[in-house]
Amino acid sequence: MRILIELPTWLGDAVMATPAIENLVNFQNEVEITLIGSFVSIEALKNHPKVIKTLVLEKKYPSLIKKSRELGHFDVFFSFRSSFRSKFLKLLISANNKHQFSKTKYQNHHQVEKYNNFVNDSLGTNFPAGKLVIFQHSEFNINNSSLPLLGINPGASYGSSKRWYPQEFAQVAAKLSSDYDIVIFGSPDEEDIAKDIEKSLIGKGVTNYQNLVGKTTIEELINQISSLDLFITGDSGPMHVAAASQVPTVAIFGPTRDDETSQWMNEKSVVVKKTLDCQPCMQRNCPLQHHNCMKLIKASEVFDVTKSLIKH
Repeated sequence: MRILIELPTWLGDAVMATPAIENLVNFQNEVEITLIGSFVSIEALKNHPKVIKTLVLEKKYPSLIKKSRELGHFDVFFSFRSSFRSKFLKLLISANNKHQFSKTKYQNHHQVEKYNNFVNDSLGTNFPAGKLVIFQHSEFNINNSSLPLLGINPGASYGSSKRWYPQEFAQVAAKLSSDYDIVIFGSPDEEDIAKDIEKSLIGKGVTNYQNLVGKTTIEELINQISSLDLFITGDSGPMHVAAASQVPTVAIFGPTRDDETSQWMNEKSVVVKKTLDCQPCMQRNCPLQHHNCMKLIKASEVFDVTKSLIKH
């Protein structure tokens, strides 16, 4: 059974699709999977034992036409994207059966359940959504000390509205620095935020930290997060990577729906958020220009929640 899967574009969405992909794989015998999609998504999921080929897609339509011809024929095609570009791609793909996710059809559930319902409807099955699964290939140990590791992830690819403030992250990290070594994670676009956190930590006399923002591959990021003892993060891709490894996590939510994108099946996961009338706006930037959904969350509150999570 040759299966072609177009992955979601974002890291977090790709990870949230893994329970559905596992159900798809387990439903069939002798499965060979080809993955297509964004570089980030493929890097995260390429080590699945059933994956025999991967192909990064470009956004330009002439490239899509060319790449689709290179892929060959498949027994079935599943696309976890619902964009017009993906609908166009679906027309180009050669497959006996083709299935495409629809944002309008699958609503009011956790994103993991949306993807899983899509696969169930396509297969005529009723499999429950299991835990998130990321197959790791390489080992990358960053904990060279006797202290446990605290990871902090201040960025969010979606937009500035999802980002908590660097000085607040630094305050929480500083309070925990006697019990944890600190690792700062993020993409190259978040280097300025990380530097602000660094300055604040140095100002508080904290030296046991590493700033790895923009310095890791996706594989390294996954391995590093899986080795953490504690994680404090916004609603982001790395948050879902942590859930796959059951890392105790404090997740800070602002403009997004935590009932749809919070950590899936992580027993040691706590969401910190306010309940404002303007939430969830789902906007990349605060439309009211006050950002109170994040501004009103203070370091003391996150620290108290973190300490409570640790005790349990």
